[in-house]
Amino acid sequence: MTTPPAPPPLPSDLDESTVFRALFAASPDALLLVDQAGTIRLANPTAAKLLGYAQEELSGLSVEDLVPDSIRPRHAAYREAYSRAPRSRPMGTQMELVAKRRDGTEVMVEIALSPLQNHGLPFVLAAIRDIGAYPRVKQALKRARYSEHLAQLGRLAVDARDPQVVLDHAPAIAAQALEVELAVVFLLDGDRQNFRVASGVGLVPGEGIGTQIPNRPDTPPGFVVAQNKPVVVTDYASESRYGIPPAYVESGLVSALAVPLTERGRAIGALAVRSTTAQRFGDDELRFLESVANLLGTSLQRAQTEEALQHAQRLESVGQLTGGIAHDFNNLLTVIQGNLQVMEELPALGADAYGQQLVAAAMRATRRAAELTGKLLAFSRRQVLQPAPVDVKAMLQSLADMLRRTLDQRIQIEVDVPEEPLAVLADPGQLESALLNIAINARDAMPGGGRLRFQGRVRATLPADMRNELDDPSAADEAYVAIAISDSGTGMPEEVKERAFEPFFTTKEAGRGTGLGLSTVYGFVKQSRGAIAIDSTPGAGTTITMVIPRPWDSADASDDDDDADRTVRPGLKVLLVEDDAEVRKVVHTFLAGMQCDVTAAASAEQALLVLGPEARFDLLLTDIALGPGMRGTQLAAQAQQRFPQMAVLLMSGFSAELLDADRESPPSWELLRKPYTRAELAQAIAKVTAA
Repeated sequence: MTTPPAPPPLPSDLDESTVFRALFAASPDALLLVDQAGTIRLANPTAAKLLGYAQEELSGLSVEDLVPDSIRPRHAAYREAYSRAPRSRPMGTQMELVAKRRDGTEVMVEIALSPLQNHGLPFVLAAIRDIGAYPRVKQALKRARYSEHLAQLGRLAVDARDPQVVLDHAPAIAAQALEVELAVVFLLDGDRQNFRVASGVGLVPGEGIGTQIPNRPDTPPGFVVAQNKPVVVTDYASESRYGIPPAYVESGLVSALAVPLTERGRAIGALAVRSTTAQRFGDDELRFLESVANLLGTSLQRAQTEEALQHAQRLESVGQLTGGIAHDFNNLLTVIQGNLQVMEELPALGADAYGQQLVAAAMRATRRAAELTGKLLAFSRRQVLQPAPVDVKAMLQSLADMLRRTLDQRIQIEVDVPEEPLAVLADPGQLESALLNIAINARDAMPGGGRLRFQGRVRATLPADMRNELDDPSAADEAYVAIAISDSGTGMPEEVKERAFEPFFTTKEAGRGTGLGLSTVYGFVKQSRGAIAIDSTPGAGTTITMVIPRPWDSADASDDDDDADRTVRPGLKVLLVEDDAEVRKVVHTFLAGMQCDVTAAASAEQALLVLGPEARFDLLLTDIALGPGMRGTQLAAQAQQRFPQMAVLLMSGFSAELLDADRESPPSWELLRKPYTRAELAQAIAKVTAA
């Protein structure tokens, strides 16, 4: 084995001391020569630059002065132990430390220690390297900063109940994390025609809070929403995909990053950040901004969902109240209406024209009162519907023909329906009434004339907002028909639109509206397993869209056309069960007038005592709600067990009871809603006893 040649000697004019001092001064790492007491004896220029001192200031300084206050006691103990048994510690051990600069700021470093005792010198050479300059460390620190700011926004989104708080803070947090000059949130208006600058920091002229920007692909936020994906601008000077407002360039902005804001998969705006540095944004920045946008969108969606839930709960509580009122009111109307019918036929009033006028006026009032309770029951979804396949095209055309003859001639009426069949499964009368209610509201919103448009379309899928309106979300994949009624009228502000379906809420002057029109429509659509939505802007008109299921088969329920020809058989034995004494008296009078043999009971328990082995009744006529005891449906079930041939006719002023009975009762039982006329009672009795 050959011996390697010896290195050439140093030039004669250089000694080793000079070389070592030059190496010390030129080292790219910060070098400190420290004695056993921890005092710095020498420092190179790199150390002075790293630590923020003048080179001569470091000499004589204790190394403890370069250690953050929080860890200084631990460091002193470590240094003392190290001085007793010094050992070499190389760089790159992943032992990351923190050094304190002269101005108090901190820098992450790695430190190599080289004891010089073996060379006869009582010193330790400390080599210090700023690891923040490492690309991998820079990236890790940047990602950590992004995560910290994202967590800050996340905590705010969880804690703040008001989405405006998150909306206000999101741009500031994004700008601070990304270290950029500008961040802005654009939100689409309800009609999706314009963006509104909702919040931001460092905004340029022309983009102040509240500024409207058209939703077009040639505008910065419009392009983002049209693409529905992140948009990166490396340099505005070379950007040609959309128009760059001059204010951007005049403000010194060069590059940008923007991501869409989404809610339930639908773009509702954009979040953008801009910088005065070219090519400022990479993958890490993109992922961070998308996370901010997701948090902001989730916060806005949560607030909207909570508001919708509160609105639904408010409507439900009002519905329960109105349903209960309607039940009691119908009992009262049964008494009033029944006694008026009896009075109408009294011989003493037969020749009294004025008395007949009074009775007739009172009868008209009771009918209007019954219609009012019917609207309350419609809103509370407690009316009895008779759904059947309805030809939407024929109904819309017929309604439009009628409205052309009756509405202001300055209102242009249009019908837009496809040529193919268009049918829904709904109660025909209630559907026509709902369309008429909406049309009348539209007329009132166009006092100077305008356009009223009916449109029908099949919807294979429902938009997210309407899916959330369905009582049964699993039904969202069924086939629906959307019936939209649009007007060019005054439109509704947001606060009116939010309350439009509440009963008794109206913006019309006193005497011109009850506030039950749209609430009735709402109840009908919801009870028909559909959904309803309002799209309205002040000055731009209103569109109300009803979405109703299509028929599951084309079979139409057959009606008994000969019901009207049936009559009550004289001598019919009827067991009447009604807990309200006044109602019981009225119904007893009706039955006696039909020549029925009537036995009356005030409760189900009394009726069961009458239904002994020897009883012979043709008909059980019972109210469903019979006070605190047994219900009418339970009584009817026991009665038919004893006497299978006895017919059953149930009655109630509370439509929810009729709905339950309709679902649970045998097909042979009939249902009669209060208040009813004597003719309606006779027809129901004739139908149930005809078999």
